[in-house]
Amino acid sequence: MLDQCTVLGIIPARGGSKGLPGKNILDLAGKPMIAWTIEAAHESNFIDRLILSSDDEKIVEVAKEWGCEVPFVRPASLAGDEATSIDVALHALDSVPQQYDYIVWLQPTAPLRLAEDIDMAIQICLTQNAPSCVSVVAAGKSPYWMYSLGKDNAMQPIMPQDLSSCQRQELPPAYTLNGAVYVTRTDWLREHKKFMNGGSYAHIMPPERSIDIDSELDFKIAGMLLLEQKLAAISTPDVRERNIPAPDPVTAFFHHFTPARPLQLD
Repeated sequence: MLDQCTVLGIIPARGGSKGLPGKNILDLAGKPMIAWTIEAAHESNFIDRLILSSDDEKIVEVAKEWGCEVPFVRPASLAGDEATSIDVALHALDSVPQQYDYIVWLQPTAPLRLAEDIDMAIQICLTQNAPSCVSVVAAGKSPYWMYSLGKDNAMQPIMPQDLSSCQRQELPPAYTLNGAVYVTRTDWLREHKKFMNGGSYAHIMPPERSIDIDSELDFKIAGMLLLEQKLAAISTPDVRERNIPAPDPVTAFFHHFTPARPLQLD
């Protein structure tokens, strides 16, 4: 609880995944991928209750093993591609009897976020009296260098002001959603059915904590970064160490860069 405001953490994890089948419970650096999000949420100072929204039996079982509450099973009607995140969030709110002032939407595909990212986003919401706060990362490529293609591949700038001739340092900074943390006031969410609008604020996260896993490549990069954190913590005692199982010195590389089960791409 923060300033007498109650906070509900929601982890959405459906069973169907076309890009990376079973990704929510794949072994990532020694733990099921969803476990990283559960642990970060439990370490938050402000989340009062953490629940899972899933239609999948295996995900439910794994989430419970890692200490996440599962008060309901998501109906099949909210587990298909046509169901929106807002639909799932509102169903979760309606499925618990308690009333909460804020929800924190924590996608398990962002396993490198820390508890401090969650708490900072919640604090920003309260201090700015904002309807929502979302996590972002500096855009890898400036939108001022992006184009759409018309007839015969004729180039048209995406942005109304063409700054393509500018040096990178001269371009206005741009940020993109990284999918790690969404904090929203529940009354505002029910009224507007959105996680963010023009009055939303941002919590800026570094690229190394902003991996959003949607493919096998994303999965391997996340494993590499988690292993790097472990090695850095071992060699530098003052570096914050996440609870990553110690790697075997011979097989560490292959264990952490290869998923624990065969991957079948769509």
